Amino acid sequence: MPLELFTTGEPIADTKAPTDVPIGERWSERRFRGRLVNPANRRKMTIIVVGTGLAGGSAAATLGEAGYKVTSFWYQDSPRRAHSVAAQGGINAAKNYRNDGDSVHRLFYDTVKGGDFRSRENNVHRLAEVSVNIIDQCVAQGVPFAREYGGLLDNRSFGGTQVSRTFYARGQTGQQLLYGAYQALERQIAAGNVEQHARTEMLDLIVVDGRARGIVARDLVTGEISTHFADAVVLATGGYGNVFYLSTNAMGSNATAIWRAHKRGAYFANPCYTQIHPTCIPVKGDYQSKLTLMSESLRNDGRVWVPKERGDDRDPREIPEDERDYYLERIYPSFGNLVPRDIASRQAKNVCDEGRGVGPGGLGVYLDFAEAIERLGRPAVEAKYGNLFDMYAQITGEDPYTVPMRIYPAVHYTMGGLWVDYDLQSSIPGMFVIGEANFSDHGANRLGASALMQGLADGYFVLPATITEYLADGPFEKIDDAHPAAAEALQGVQDQVQKLLTINGTRTPASFHRELGKLMWDLCGMERSEEGLRKALDRIPEIRQEFWTNVKVSGDWHSFNQTLELAGRVADFIELAELMCVDALHRRESCGGHFRAESQTPEGEALRDDDNFAYVAAWEWTPEGQPPVLHQEALEYEYVHLAQRSYK
Repeated sequence: MPLELFTTGEPIADTKAPTDVPIGERWSERRFRGRLVNPANRRKMTIIVVGTGLAGGSAAATLGEAGYKVTSFWYQDSPRRAHSVAAQGGINAAKNYRNDGDSVHRLFYDTVKGGDFRSRENNVHRLAEVSVNIIDQCVAQGVPFAREYGGLLDNRSFGGTQVSRTFYARGQTGQQLLYGAYQALERQIAAGNVEQHARTEMLDLIVVDGRARGIVARDLVTGEISTHFADAVVLATGGYGNVFYLSTNAMGSNATAIWRAHKRGAYFANPCYTQIHPTCIPVKGDYQSKLTLMSESLRNDGRVWVPKERGDDRDPREIPEDERDYYLERIYPSFGNLVPRDIASRQAKNVCDEGRGVGPGGLGVYLDFAEAIERLGRPAVEAKYGNLFDMYAQITGEDPYTVPMRIYPAVHYTMGGLWVDYDLQSSIPGMFVIGEANFSDHGANRLGASALMQGLADGYFVLPATITEYLADGPFEKIDDAHPAAAEALQGVQDQVQKLLTINGTRTPASFHRELGKLMWDLCGMERSEEGLRKALDRIPEIRQEFWTNVKVSGDWHSFNQTLELAGRVADFIELAELMCVDALHRRESCGGHFRAESQTPEGEALRDDDNFAYVAAWEWTPEGQPPVLHQEALEYEYVHLAQRSYK
């Protein structure tokens, strides 16, 4: 790999997990060995939590309940509008209510295997352990999970597993779970334990003597730029899928908080690991700004197929069974339509590339419920998926009860994020990263219904238990705006805002975002190649140069200005996109969502290179013009042995 793309730094390791005990005892042992903060001292300590999704909302509520002084920031008008609200299908937990062979160890195994052996065993096992507590917590909060006739909680299956471990609330699971966390958060706000800052966006991290001590934020309504200080900072700001412009993420979802923290010294791990969701409504037009997700839970009862012959554009109801190719059932008889997302997405792309795709442009496959409706009856299907079917009908104008849905893969989730250790602490002491904003649990591919599991595990159970180890050294020295580090960070934000407003070019921030997103989808999307990635790395610096000389940001900084908001976020996406391509180019293997065309089996499956790439790629920011520094964290597999991932 050419030296100008990156340099190699010292290897790193996670030293916080107690590896001197069996893996099933490590989480309880870590909690026992960790230092505590007594209740009287907690009242003297302040914690900033940025983001109010499942991870941030649950963390702020739990830390406030524990007695810390918490300051919570979110850029929406209400915590309930965090993007976690859009999650549909369910949340995993190893309860084994169906008595179908599930266990903590099986959830651990499925998650490590599903991530294509690129996640930490210690973190994943802890996640599986904690999963069983999450459901009890949420039920106690009143989350209306689906129940069986006898009143017991219901489960359904999801891709990548052969058991039913997914708890759900129709197709609104994220909304119901977020409302539970929101109520807990609002209780702490009312009690005076959490101070709220709505419509406020973090624009920089304040680092004093190597520790995270606060943030610089902008009030999105008044435009005021201010500093906020604390003993520790927690980032729970979600993923960076909107670097691709078209994704299932909310339009406001962005990478600014984690990217600005990265530029302050936080390592960014595995940025190229992007999840492509297989069941999204296909793109409709050139000026579409967002894609709509259809829950993966639909693959429980819906059957995926395309015509056997190219160019068959008949009404799907007129195509007889013997002229249909149920390709997932054919290729993967053991898992069928429940293969993991990366595999289902790649096979959908393959059949469309063969010319057998359906709908406009041939970029779609059918998700058919005719057999399920005949077997279960329409009322039963409506009870399980009714709101999803209604949403599809409203968007497409087609009735999925009578005409098969059309779906196609789209960018959904990012497994990469800021590097954290077992305590969820980043490479900057005092800055903790939770939920999708960190990299820690999913490896190269996230199994469906595991995002909600990780967000709530981190916020309710893990972070409150591990942050005490750091805070036990506090309270730390009080700082204010007069401190040189705070003044420098504040001035840097003000300077960037002024620069964006004074360029006065001819192109909108959205036009740059759209161009960048298409480039990334074409060259760093479902399939990557060395040739394509090098093309992207040639073009992205040109986009960055044009952005900073030709972007047009109207309005001013001291008022509500959504164009200014977007411009700052797009500037960060451009820099992040370059690192994603460098990471994808350097990783000359296929694993999970990272599929290199040069590295595949004769059957077209992902071909890992464990001898050379069984590590976390943790990238260190360097000043502009200098290549990033790659730090490698070796991944060791003691309990789930490395093997070719197979779902056949």
